[in-house]
Amino acid sequence: MKFPKTHTLKEISEIIDADFVGDADFPVLGMNEIHVVEEGDIVFVDHPKYYDKALQSKATVILINKEVECPEGKALLVSDDPFRDFNKLTRHFKPFETAASSIADSAEIGEGTIIQPNVFIGNHVKIGENCVIHPNVTIYDGCILGDNVTIHAGTVLGADAFYYKNRPEGFDKLLSGGNVVIEDNVDIGAGCTIDRGVTGSTTIKEGAKLDNQIQVGHDTVIGKKCLIASHVGIAGCCIIEDEVTLWGQVGITSGATIGKKAVILAQSGISKSLEGGKTYFGYPAEEAREKLKQIAYIKRIPEILKKLKKI
Repeated sequence: MKFPKTHTLKEISEIIDADFVGDADFPVLGMNEIHVVEEGDIVFVDHPKYYDKALQSKATVILINKEVECPEGKALLVSDDPFRDFNKLTRHFKPFETAASSIADSAEIGEGTIIQPNVFIGNHVKIGENCVIHPNVTIYDGCILGDNVTIHAGTVLGADAFYYKNRPEGFDKLLSGGNVVIEDNVDIGAGCTIDRGVTGSTTIKEGAKLDNQIQVGHDTVIGKKCLIASHVGIAGCCIIEDEVTLWGQVGITSGATIGKKAVILAQSGISKSLEGGKTYFGYPAEEAREKLKQIAYIKRIPEILKKLKKI
């Protein structure tokens, strides 16, 4: 998430009432999570296990719960609760806007695009040319759709990320200030849910085709010309590279990368990143031929036991 203008370290510290280490005029350009952070961004960290990762990331401002040695060329914001203060910044720079109509006045809709009845289009949404948005689709604030996009009935673009901190008093939500970006020539089936990024964009790239009832988690990137069948669940922060095929009821864990042109057979569970150009099956998913051999061997266990008893 980039700020509308450059702010100083001192200005940011005053918004969240935190101490800072560094030049008061140190420039701050935006805020992001660790996996999408860029130079000029704030990243937050609240556990010693991840201090080094945050301090050595591309972020130039680290919102942290302990004053540590600050790397050269960077600055610190020292807070007793970085998670809370990251939310404060999201509220400040991306406050919730109420809806005044089914299609917001600030929405931009391209020539030739068809909007069917009972569609909701939020504030600052941009929709390209020659799209078809079917009934009861909900497009939350800030989403961006390219040209020739088809969204079928009941799909929701831009709901909040499923991201919580477990506190003694209950789960504390990390606020979502990102959006969803759908590139040209994408088809999305009925009843899909594409969550927005926490600070960046959940992205579906050009030519991808999604079946019905698919869940895509926050900040995930789906590559060009991917084919995704019904009931697939993709967790947050995944990278699905170009021309990947995911068949029905595949589940993918958070942060996994699926390599280009991989094929994942139905009902497989992905617990780690997988190389491209191969076919996978099972849970945990392995190369399909190897997994099917293992299943064949398991079926032979009763026969083997009988033979052993005769020995």
